[in-house]
Amino acid sequence: MDIHKTDDSVTRRIRAMVDRYNYLRENDLYFYNQPVSEIRGGAKVLVNGREMGMYASYSYLGLIGHPRINAAAKAAVDKYGTGTNGVRTLAGSLKIHQELEETIAEFKHAEDAVTYTSGYATNLTVISTLMGRGDWVISDKLNHASIVDGCLMSGSEFRRFKHNDMDELEKRLQQAPADVSKLVVADAVFSMDGDVIDFPRMVELCQKYGAWLMMDEAHSVGVLGKTGRGIEEHFGMEGTVDIKMGTLSKTIPSVGGYVAGKKDLITYLRHASRAYIFSAALPPAQAAAANEAFKVILDEPWRIQNLWDNTHLFIDGLKSAGFDTMLTSTAIVPVLCGSDERAFALTRTAQHNDVFVLPVVSPAVPEGLARLRATITAAHEPDEIKRAMGVIEKAGKEIGIIH
Repeated sequence: MDIHKTDDSVTRRIRAMVDRYNYLRENDLYFYNQPVSEIRGGAKVLVNGREMGMYASYSYLGLIGHPRINAAAKAAVDKYGTGTNGVRTLAGSLKIHQELEETIAEFKHAEDAVTYTSGYATNLTVISTLMGRGDWVISDKLNHASIVDGCLMSGSEFRRFKHNDMDELEKRLQQAPADVSKLVVADAVFSMDGDVIDFPRMVELCQKYGAWLMMDEAHSVGVLGKTGRGIEEHFGMEGTVDIKMGTLSKTIPSVGGYVAGKKDLITYLRHASRAYIFSAALPPAQAAAANEAFKVILDEPWRIQNLWDNTHLFIDGLKSAGFDTMLTSTAIVPVLCGSDERAFALTRTAQHNDVFVLPVVSPAVPEGLARLRATITAAHEPDEIKRAMGVIEKAGKEIGIIH
């Protein structure tokens, strides 16, 4: 069927998206999916022949291209090749997969760990495997889409609470029948706002009401805690998270996701979660790269200090210029613009001045809360950050975001 000859809801949604895409392209406002031909030193990229400062990277500790990590990946290709024989349950696990999971478990101070092919798949499969009809899943309203999708897929009673509002979380826990299984799930660091969950209070409530606690640490590993181990270390509350989820594609410069926790939990997930049973294993090079990256984080703690020094420089500078950076206290720094149009315009000026930032607009965020979502890494030099702030400040004044 030719979709252009119909007028159903699917066709209308496609047309609306394509029309918006065409409008942005025609007005030099489309900056997504740009061709990056080189990554230079972790803080710069080559785009369409221009070197640009990279302020949209999740490589918080600047580990992309690290010689130890690259060498580990190359050695894995030489030893194992580029792929696997299939799913691990039937075709067997390579030694490098077992080593990676042991490394993750040790890093997260857990008994065991299991890896998946992506962070998205990890949240989707873990929540939907553990929870089912009659259970309750309670989620922060600003949690990542993969968490929301996992909750919906589980078939559980799905309730949300206002962002970081622990009083409302307690109300949700009180609403749940006493005899049902309850899972509270939240991002440790929120990917759009950069703020940190009220972890101590959340732990207190989970213990009070007998709920399981799952933390998505995609943006907190390598960022929070003295040694980068994440939110438990950050608050000095080791052993309080039941399900420790994370990715291998942000601070860890590879691909995949993982869950760490008690041995019985991990054994259950290996034999019950569809994304493990029916997905091929991580490619050997990616497993080896991730394995080495966790070790580099511990061996080079100066990277965490660099990240925090750079983060404070950037946030303080933008605030001094008059920008609203919301409640961020981490390397994810929203630069609030208000309307989608202002966010696109600020991005255009920044990109034309070789500052690689991207806008986040509706429906990804509510209308009126469009922003640049800038990110800082340990690889940025202070002078580079100051230049980027100068470009953003000048553009903000021209557009009327600040005065």
